[in-house]
Amino acid sequence: MSIPVRLRGLRPSWLSPKVLRTEVLAGLVVALALIPEAISFSIIAGVDPAIGLFASFTMAVTIAVVGGRPAMISAATGAVALVIAPLNRQHGFGYLVAAVILAGVFQIVLGALGVGKLMRFIPRSVMVGFVNSLAILVFMAQVPELRNVPWAVYPLLAAGLALLVLFPRITRAVPAPLVSIAILTVITVAAGIAVPTVGDKGALPSALPVPGLPDVPFTLATLTTVAPYAFAMALVGLMESLMTAKLVDEITDTASSKTRESIGQGVANIVTGFFGGMGGCAMIGQTMINVKVSGARTRLSTFLAGVFLMVLCIVFGPVVSEIPMAALVAVMIMVCFATFDWHSVAPGTLRRMPAGEITVMVVTVACVVVTHNLAVGVVAGSVTAMVIFARRVARLADVTAVTDPDGSQVVYAVSGQLFFASSNEIVGRFDYAGDPDRIVIDLSAAHVWDASSVAALDAIEHRYAQRGKTVEITGLNGPSAHLHRKLSGELATAD
Repeated sequence: MSIPVRLRGLRPSWLSPKVLRTEVLAGLVVALALIPEAISFSIIAGVDPAIGLFASFTMAVTIAVVGGRPAMISAATGAVALVIAPLNRQHGFGYLVAAVILAGVFQIVLGALGVGKLMRFIPRSVMVGFVNSLAILVFMAQVPELRNVPWAVYPLLAAGLALLVLFPRITRAVPAPLVSIAILTVITVAAGIAVPTVGDKGALPSALPVPGLPDVPFTLATLTTVAPYAFAMALVGLMESLMTAKLVDEITDTASSKTRESIGQGVANIVTGFFGGMGGCAMIGQTMINVKVSGARTRLSTFLAGVFLMVLCIVFGPVVSEIPMAALVAVMIMVCFATFDWHSVAPGTLRRMPAGEITVMVVTVACVVVTHNLAVGVVAGSVTAMVIFARRVARLADVTAVTDPDGSQVVYAVSGQLFFASSNEIVGRFDYAGDPDRIVIDLSAAHVWDASSVAALDAIEHRYAQRGKTVEITGLNGPSAHLHRKLSGELATAD
């Protein structure tokens, strides 16, 4: 094998001309979509628009290097803005920056402790609800851009949607969102059509951010003030980032390190804080533009999204300011349509799906839409799923009794999974007064999972003992026997 061939084998995939073109164009489209979003989130947080744009730049560039999920976009987000807005209003911008840095520290600690591994406990129905609610939220965020606007916005929106649908049928060499944004901008500028533009959202920065320390007193009082907000931001940011990473894993059929992503989010927020940004996390809308619409798959697109964002703001600010909001709204509406899991709400799917799964999905969507907080929906959906699962498994525990012909003893065969939801029910399945003096409880077909089950077995023995009867427990498997020996007699006996 020649040396050039061997070198080609070692060349990163993104250096391939085809992949490189895809990544560069995807990064450009995402950068254009980030600008109005970052400005809007800055307004929510109560800071200057440049703060949100700086945060999006530093988050994207940093996470591209240290993150665990290639092609995922992290930037300033609405969820983080909502968490830290009260702190900024009550104590000022310096405290906000301190909270962002501390939130990054919390995320690194949580990542090192393995919080990313908890993602395997998120049920599929919660994931589907997360995706669908996300699509709904992104769509709802576009509605204000279509209210009380000049009539020309609506034909521009229709033209943008038509380009997004039809252009990929002609060629996919150039992302349809980029073509749509460019054409609509040229039309509005050339024809002098007065419609809302990116520039109407706020002034774009004219220089790069400068690193520095937060302007706060470095005291215990400051720490106690910012810590609650920082911890809330850390949890919300990790929740959204890990859920988005899992979604991208499924779309691309690849795996990613959730631990590295968690730590990477923390590093990115620390860097963002020292550069005076408002912090952030993964952005599902822009990630879908990057991965699903533009076809990006590597870290290069994420890195370039941040770089292009600053280049567009600083070098091409006047041009970017002329982009009609209708063009970006059209892109986001297409993102919503592509993100929503339409199969999950098809009549045929709903007929076959268990009622519990549908309930979990509906609870997740409802909580997210009502609170506008994806973390709340995921937690509510996961708790609902656990309750439904516990009730379902609890019903599988059963007790059957067989009395010896001579009436000297009765054998109770217990089957199923014994845990807090099922063990309490089996206590009432024994005939304490009518049984003979010797009782055998056969657990060969059961498994003891927790202290509640051991306490229930103790309670059964206690009730028989009060009537002068003896109980023998047999058939415990190894783990169950170990737990029973460890806890039996050490727990309060309930009568």
